[in-house]
Amino acid sequence: MATNGKPVKGFGLKHSATGTTIFTVMSALATQHNAINLSQGFPDFHIDERLSQLLGDAARLGHNQYAPMPGMPALRQAIAVNFKQRYGVNIDPDSEITVTPGATYAIYTAFTALLQPGDEVIVLEPAYDSYIPNIEMNGGIVVPVALPAPDFNVDWNKVKEAITPRTRSIIINTPHNPTGAIWDKNDWDTLAEIVRDTDIVILSDEVYEQLVFDGQKHYSVLEHPELRQRSFALYSFGKVFNNTGWKIGYCIAPPEYTLAFRRIHQFVAFTVNTPAQYALAHILGNNTAIPVNQLMQAKRDLFLELIKQTPFTVFTPTKGSYFQVVGYERINDMGDMEFAEWLTKEYGVATIPVSAFYKNKKDDKLIRFCFAKKEETLRDAIARLSALAAR
Repeated sequence: MATNGKPVKGFGLKHSATGTTIFTVMSALATQHNAINLSQGFPDFHIDERLSQLLGDAARLGHNQYAPMPGMPALRQAIAVNFKQRYGVNIDPDSEITVTPGATYAIYTAFTALLQPGDEVIVLEPAYDSYIPNIEMNGGIVVPVALPAPDFNVDWNKVKEAITPRTRSIIINTPHNPTGAIWDKNDWDTLAEIVRDTDIVILSDEVYEQLVFDGQKHYSVLEHPELRQRSFALYSFGKVFNNTGWKIGYCIAPPEYTLAFRRIHQFVAFTVNTPAQYALAHILGNNTAIPVNQLMQAKRDLFLELIKQTPFTVFTPTKGSYFQVVGYERINDMGDMEFAEWLTKEYGVATIPVSAFYKNKKDDKLIRFCFAKKEETLRDAIARLSALAAR
């Protein structure tokens, strides 16, 4: 809302982020310049036909009214069974699982249930860009801890130094967006040791948990008996079934945390798209899992092979997620935002500058590509980028 082109005092000023999210900016720039969009993290290929059929069936069969506030019982039960099969953990579908309109919503709701004004939250940067506004909108204070490039492994001494008596939470993301780094068991054990005998709550953003490559294992916070009792674990169906536009995720947390989460959820969204829940419940319940990790690893491998035709530097092949971070130091000295805009306008390929994932816009001259695209999309993009010259 504005008057004479100026923002109205007090409107939308509950966090420090300014302007429009970088994903919207770069996708709009891609459209404006007819560029191939390897910026925003969404697939450009069709979802599994079985899932499309189930969605249509649900609407035709009359599943078109409000679902229960926590989510359809069949879907929550299917999630619990699925996690038992994949992780060997027991989850109560009634008291520990809440279906949400996307994982970003679940992150916001968890922070809203948790934070009081003045509480501190440790954020490992680079970080998904919703974390900091979510914290600040709930009166929290962000305490950033940098993950050193180019490997982006956690410096646990820095995490320990960042903890104060006001630390209320630490938010974790593995596999990591934007870098594709993953945590191993030692990371979780170290975190448990650090937060032991504190009241610190963990938010574990695991939306890419089924996109882990090269035979490596995703370690979930739910597998750690000690940490599980103090954690919100957050997930996305969009990353599993390549249907990001359905915007359905879920939160798994201990009963007392789930109760606090639902106290917020019932007044913000209340419930989630019923036909889509029906479709997901059926495909999960029938064990018709889509091998998304093999599909996405093949795309990663293709991208890594193709990118060799360009002057970009791959410091560390991504271990999980949709994304590959690369350096452009052999091309020019631009800042990464300027470089991403230049690349979109001049070479017709949109990316994301990694500085957008830092509160202070730290610029290591890195950009992020999304490889969750059709083969022809990746080949067309690299054909354009191969015209870049090393200096």
